[in-house]
Amino acid sequence: MLTVGVLLAWLAALSGWAGAQTVLEKLVMPGPLTQSHTKYEPQCGKCHVSFSRGAQTGLCLDCHKEIAVDRNDRKRLHGREQGASTQECRQCHADHKGREFNINPLDKETFNHDVTNYRLVDSHRGVPCIGCHAATVKYRETPSTCFECHKKIDPHRGRLGERCENCHTTVKWRDTREFDHGKTKFPLMGAHKTVACTTCHAGQQYKDLPTACGSCHKLQDVHGGRYGDKCDACHEQVKWKPARFDHNKTKFPLRNAHAKAKCDSCHTGDLYHDKLATSCVSCHRKDPHQGKLGERCEKCHNDLGWRKNITFDHELTRFPLAGLHKTVPCEECHRTPTYKNTPTACESCHKDFHQGRLGGRCATCHTPNGWMLWRFDHAKQTRFALAAAHQKLTCEACHKAKSPPNMKLPMECYSCHRGSDAHNGTFGQSCERCHVATSWRQVQIRN
Repeated sequence: MLTVGVLLAWLAALSGWAGAQTVLEKLVMPGPLTQSHTKYEPQCGKCHVSFSRGAQTGLCLDCHKEIAVDRNDRKRLHGREQGASTQECRQCHADHKGREFNINPLDKETFNHDVTNYRLVDSHRGVPCIGCHAATVKYRETPSTCFECHKKIDPHRGRLGERCENCHTTVKWRDTREFDHGKTKFPLMGAHKTVACTTCHAGQQYKDLPTACGSCHKLQDVHGGRYGDKCDACHEQVKWKPARFDHNKTKFPLRNAHAKAKCDSCHTGDLYHDKLATSCVSCHRKDPHQGKLGERCEKCHNDLGWRKNITFDHELTRFPLAGLHKTVPCEECHRTPTYKNTPTACESCHKDFHQGRLGGRCATCHTPNGWMLWRFDHAKQTRFALAAAHQKLTCEACHKAKSPPNMKLPMECYSCHRGSDAHNGTFGQSCERCHVATSWRQVQIRN
């Protein structure tokens, strides 16, 4: 008969035979597995690695993934209890002890429930294990909420929801504390704190109660429903009056004179269905300009007062105000409230000192900074540069005619100096051949 050592050596040498490990394991298996592991009995590799005892825990956790998560996250028994979180699984859960062997040997008398996710406090300490842990339910799957355990003795029949701890304590079930309404969707504040529960929860109805102010205060609504149910937008819970509303959080902030207007002066219909226009003319329909200036009243007026600090950016028009024009009152030029068809020509407002001799284009010489601050460059702006004695002449010396404006004058000398021709035309009309512009009597004969 071969000894066990010789047999092991012989089987190890048969490395090419795939069934050698199975035969060996069957020969050395210490005993049957527990009932829950029966199906793995022919598959030793599920729990064991040949010649590596330390690998067994890893294989256990591969199957019991929820335990692996607990150990990794430091939660529940296997993540919090020192031994369960660090030792090899086989230290507590021995197998191969037979079908009826209890692989989860917990000492119910000494077990520390604090290492679980549910600490036992107050009255729960005296409850037998079987009171919570049913024989057919895994420990980790035992319900942990009040409602799951006390559902059958709930006098409210679920109408107050499943958060029993909002009113009850673990010291004594019938010793209730004041309900914290602040943890609901409708915290009680202000005057609501003194209202009796039955005022709102008639017939112990606690679910699906309306929370809109109008559902309770409909009879007190002086607006007749025109402002909807969002009473809290204007009214306080501490005191119903006075009302307040921050209009600055809307698309139309109320400032200055608008802040004094009453709500009903603008909101005459349904607040939410009748949307109000925000243009000035939608409220201020009596327009002294008769609509000729459009609907952008804010270009000139402001909300300090309809007639206060009237401003207008004349730069946006076809006639920007410059120089002394900026100080002229509007009415000096705009004689009607429509402000339309106001002439822009200088002579329409200013008396023509030249009596029409130089035409109507006053801006050619004059500037809006001052009527007497005129300038005209005869050399650059005309084809006849003024030189020598011509520079001392007044405009009217050449531009004599009034109507039509005598602007286009002949440039030949003879056209102006015909009367002073001492030669009586004998030498022709090309005076510049002998005379120069410095002085008529200064002669310089040119070929």
